[in-house]
Order: sequence, then structure tokens, then C-alpha cells
Amino acid sequence: MKQEYDFSKGKRGPVVTVPPGKTRVTIRLDDDILDWFRDEVDRAGGGNYQTLINLALRDFVSRRREPLEKTLRRVIREELKRAG
Repeated sequence: MKQEYDFSKGKRGPVVTVPPGKTRVTIRLDDDILDWFRDEVDRAGGGNYQTLINLALRDFVSRRREPLEKTLRRVIREELKRAG
């Protein structure tokens, strides 16, 4: 280690910039939820658990916008496929 470091050219702010279309937020998630997403990523052989959470939220939002008739038809098809 050096005795002294020169921070005269240092900049304040985040070390990693946030990509366009993304917003950095702080939320509190239950430990078991985070563990599940991290385990899923590990089982898949790697990746980013935050991306997986984002995909799950995106899927939830898209299904909430789905009309009731379409939702019922999708659920019935899924159940018929499981039973067949």
C-alpha cells in the first residue's frame, strides 16, 4: 500500500453509471424471496438475479393488463395441457 493517495482528480458519484432506461432504486425484499431468485440463477449456471427479478415483475405487469377472457382461456389451456 502507498503511504499517500492522490484524489485530486477524483469525482463524486456512483462508480458504475446506470444504463439508459434503468433507474437505481433501493427496496427491501424478504430474505426468502432474494434467496429464491439467487438460487434460480445459480441453478441456471449463472446470470444476474436482478435481471430475473425484473423479468418476473415484467411478466406480472403484462398479465395484469391481460383481459379477463384472455386470462381464463390461457389458464384453461394450461390446465388441459397438464391433465392431458
